[in-house]
Amino acid sequence: MDRADDIAVFIAVVEAGSLTAAARQLGRSLQAVSRALALLEQSIGIALIRRTTRRCSPTEAGMTFYRRVKPAFAEIHEAWAEAAELRDEPSGVLRISAPVLFAPTYIVPIVAKFMARHPRVEVDLALTDAFADLIGRDLDLAVRIGDLPDSDLKARRLGVLRRVVFGTPDYFARHGYPQHPSDLAQHACVVRPVPGQESTWPFLIDGKLHRVKVGGRFRADASTSAIEGVAQGLGIGFGPLWQVRHLLDAGRIEIVLVPFEPPPTPVQLVWHPTRTPLARTRLFADFLVDALKDQFGLTA
Repeated sequence: MDRADDIAVFIAVVEAGSLTAAARQLGRSLQAVSRALALLEQSIGIALIRRTTRRCSPTEAGMTFYRRVKPAFAEIHEAWAEAAELRDEPSGVLRISAPVLFAPTYIVPIVAKFMARHPRVEVDLALTDAFADLIGRDLDLAVRIGDLPDSDLKARRLGVLRRVVFGTPDYFARHGYPQHPSDLAQHACVVRPVPGQESTWPFLIDGKLHRVKVGGRFRADASTSAIEGVAQGLGIGFGPLWQVRHLLDAGRIEIVLVPFEPPPTPVQLVWHPTRTPLARTRLFADFLVDALKDQFGLTA
């Protein structure tokens, strides 16, 4: 047994709590585990495990050593798996999170193409608009819309999304076109209310970001209902271009106040820095970036 195996035995003993449990977990004899642990302690020159008749626990030096070698061994394990994937066809489960409305339009079609190209890869897609806990939910990657509050995550930009003001031709024929964000005070605006807060929309005015108060008779707490309210002529709406692209292409809405649009919202692929991406994860990330970079309406 070489030194790497000795360290693997030590990690198993710490986590299992006894030599017997570690031997069972590793599929080795109790004598082999005990000998490996003794050789490791002899080579370091200090006791790493405190042994009793029933339990084993790390000494102070053992716990310090465990905290250092455990992450390193996790990296080695992932590197081993990644090398195996590079040798063979990528396989295994890829766990991804993406926004509820964005995923069916942009992510699922790309996942389908990726799975057709790599038939041994499985995909678990979790849809949520919340910033999912990557480690807690055991996710490999997450697609997130907006700036990232958790700065410890690693990120790769996929593109940006325009946010636009829009309404129906019939509405504008009846009420006129707003020429400046301040004109919205004289228009019915379809808003998504936030309890305890005024409804405002962001605009770039004279090179600075301002929030303009808006309001109207129709309010909806879901974007799909708000967009349909605009499409029915109930007022002017504001939201991501990709969500209303089908209405624009069909001529059912028009975009206004383009010179005052706020900065586009970033779309990013994120992963946790402590989790080294496996080959299938890196392959999918590259595939997703290539597929999205020229998507109409995704980049500004």
